[in-house]
Formats: sequence, structure tokens, C-alpha cells
Amino acid sequence: MEDDAAELKRWLRERAQQLGFHLFGVAPAVTPTGYHRLVEWIEAGYAAEMDYIPARLSAYQHPDGVMDGTRSLVMLGFPYRTVEPPPADALEGRVARYAWGTADYHDLIHRRLKQLKRELAARDASIGVRGVVDSAPLMEREFAQLAGLGWTGKNTLLLNKLEGSYFFLACLLLGVDLPADPAHHSDHCGTCTRCLDACPTDAFVAAGVLDSRRCISYLTIEHRGPIPRELRPQMQDWVFGCDVCQDVCPWNRRGSVANDPALQPPVPDQQLDLVGLFDLDDDSFRTRFRKTPLWRTRRRGILRNAAIVLGNQQASAAVPALCKGLADSEPLVRGAAAWALGNIATGAAWAALRERSAIEQDPTVRAEIDAALSSCS
Repeated sequence: MEDDAAELKRWLRERAQQLGFHLFGVAPAVTPTGYHRLVEWIEAGYAAEMDYIPARLSAYQHPDGVMDGTRSLVMLGFPYRTVEPPPADALEGRVARYAWGTADYHDLIHRRLKQLKRELAARDASIGVRGVVDSAPLMEREFAQLAGLGWTGKNTLLLNKLEGSYFFLACLLLGVDLPADPAHHSDHCGTCTRCLDACPTDAFVAAGVLDSRRCISYLTIEHRGPIPRELRPQMQDWVFGCDVCQDVCPWNRRGSVANDPALQPPVPDQQLDLVGLFDLDDDSFRTRFRKTPLWRTRRRGILRNAAIVLGNQQASAAVPALCKGLADSEPLVRGAAAWALGNIATGAAWAALRERSAIEQDPTVRAEIDAALSSCS
């Protein structure tokens, strides 16, 4: 039986590598040692509005919460580094590397996991198996470390000596015992604090502790309401996600380059055109972004973020697009556009705010317009 398990592991490793997974390791199905830290993190309020995490808290205690009868976890890493990002010009916004492509990485990786599942079923249909990509109540980084894939950096991301941190984590939960790999117990961050020091919003409470309420990735993707005013300037040019703590990490000077066409940016030397976003209605936004990670925020979230970035850039050429935002059907977009126009503070911006002030009914948007008019004056 041990020989059979070792052979199955060898076969899984070989097939996973052929399917594009550069990292492979096996962990036993146990209660993750960091579960108590997850509980403390939630109790401190650092999960912000991500209610789906505390709602499934008990499931994080053991992989059985994801698949009953789990005995082993095959942890996988799939690289997503492509070209080096250009700087954002005026009227452009930066997008986190993982979201540059033309496909949602969940779909991209699930197809490969399903292929592995089908081939495994052909070998032995009696083995229970489930593939997951960061949507199940599973502490992936804990199990990846237990499987020997790397260590958790001070920015809370999994780091690998060869791959850095620009890779997606995926997992196959198996109802069979496989030989486990040695856990990665050492930490190779040393005294380096570049990731902590570089964070634009000071989102790290301590090394390894992230307050989501201040994280640009959380604010631009998960947060559904108006972004706190004091954090808007610190968002800089980030319109979707943030890579600052990864970009400054010395371990990311190396790493594999992803060659999957679906991960490549449509225009390698450009960032996201922000002005054009304000011409998209719901249908055209769906057509353009439905199969990409940017769909997660929906149109109102992206336009909110775009307005804030344009307000940070203070380019007068953005005023016509922001005037469209000021008349948008979504209060969230109107409020962000009002703040941005107040930041730009040209005569045209002031006039648009005054005109909208006379007809705006939403109290939150009215407060944004009043504050923006005060800023303009």
C-alpha cells in the first residue's frame, strides 16, 4: 500500500507539472496550527466586511469542513508573473498583476484541477477528490507551508525561494493517505521590512498581521461602500488591487514567467484607461469584464475606484469623464466623482458640482458634493 501511495504521489506531481503547476507538495489533513490566529484576526475586526470568513469559521478548523473524509492535501502553485508593469500615465490606473489577463484565474486553474480529477478517477474511482482555488474555507497558506512550498512573509503572503510570491495557490483534497512532504519551518525574511515600510496605507498592524480595513486590495475589490476619505489619497494610482508589498520584496527579483496567453495583459505597455470606463453602461461593462477578475467589483466598484484615481492625479482632462460619473445612476459612483472633481478644482469641475448640488437627492452624495465645493472654494 505504501508503494501504491508513493507511486500515486509521483504520478500526481508529474501530471501537475505538465499542467503548469510549478510548485507541488503534500500535507496531511490536520487542524492548521494557525487557526487560533485566524480567530484572533477576526475578533480584532481585521476581516472588515468579509463576513463570509467568520460565517464559515468552524469549517477552517479541519479540511473535513471542505470535503468530508479528507486524508491528504496536494498543494499547488501556479505562476502569474508576466511582463514588468509600466508606470501609470495620467488618466490611467494600475491593476494588480494577477488580474492583467483576459480570463479569471479561478476558471483557468479549475480547468486544470478538473483535468487532474478526471485522470485520477480513471486510475482509481474510489478516491474522493475535490479541487479548490481560494474560495473554500481552507487556510491554503498554512497547508502550503506544511507541504513544504514556502513560508509566510511579513506581508502575509506565501514566499518561495525560487518563485517569490507571484503565484496562485490551489489544492486537491484527497480521501487517501499520501506520503507528506517535510514542512517548511524556516523563515527567510530576516530583518527585512521593505513590504511593511512600503505599504501606502500602513495596513500592516505588525509583521504578518494585515488590517484589511486599510488594505488597498481590500478597499478596491472587497469593500462595497464609499472608500474612507482619509485613505483615498493613499490609493495613488491603484484602481484594482495592489502589488506594492510584493514589488518591493527581494524574493520577487526571481521567479518563473507565466506563458499562458490568458494571463498576458491585452496591451503590455499600457495600464487601464480610466476615462473610457465612464462610457460603459452595465451591458458593455459585462461584455468587457465578465470573464476577468475585474468583474468581482462590478461596474459601480470599478468606476468608484477610477474616480478616486483620477482625483489623485488631478488632471483637468479627466473632468468630462468625472462629470459623467457625477450624473451616474449609482450613488457610489456619483459620490466618488464628486470627491475627485473637488480635488481637481478647475472652473469646470466647480460648475459641475454646483449644478449637481441643485438636484442631488442622495444624502451621502450630497455630503460628498458639499465637501468638494468647500474644497474648490
